[in-house]
Amino acid sequence: MRVSLHWVSLLIACSLAFAGASARAGTFPEPSKYPISWELKFTHSLPKRIAVNVPGKGAIAYWYVTYNVANLGDSEQQFLPTFEMVTNEGKIITSDFAVPGEVFQKIKSAEGNDLLERMPQIAGPIRVGEDQSKDGVAIWQEPESRMGEFQIFVSGLSGEAVPVKDADGKPQNDADGNPEILHKTFEMDFVIYGDELYPDKDEVHAKTERWVMR
Repeated sequence: MRVSLHWVSLLIACSLAFAGASARAGTFPEPSKYPISWELKFTHSLPKRIAVNVPGKGAIAYWYVTYNVANLGDSEQQFLPTFEMVTNEGKIITSDFAVPGEVFQKIKSAEGNDLLERMPQIAGPIRVGEDQSKDGVAIWQEPESRMGEFQIFVSGLSGEAVPVKDADGKPQNDADGNPEILHKTFEMDFVIYGDELYPDKDEVHAKTERWVMR
């Protein structure tokens, strides 16, 4: 009888713990299943690697993603994107930081797309219609010789946002006292199976892509 009571108590405790964890998980903001604000159509390539001879620095490797963004809504929207790469080591790198113009020109030539734009040139209004879409590219200097698994997050594609709240339902502020706001962000997960010996030969594999609040 004591053994039975012991297991019953243990099961109850586990159930309560699971319920508490589920409740906490459910409080984390998630994007709506259907657009509740403006949203741009976003299509993209797999990440590609390119080596460029930069004057005064020699050959440097870069990674880039080409993309197309279109406004299928009913009104013009401002496109102010941010592309962030999260490496296998957890390092967060914003695209197009200190990337020489020679790199963009070589990518543009390799892609054979005269309409390709880099940031900040692509930032600005996106008119309504597929024929008003824009072609862009996000570029990062290679962060590490062995990429492994990495993610790319794209913000600026949706107007959906939500304030972060604490356990009591009160809005949270950041270190500067400003409200913390999460934005609907597009996440792309990739993996490269291989090692640093032949970085330009290993294929990039797409794992998952989804909308997240970030």
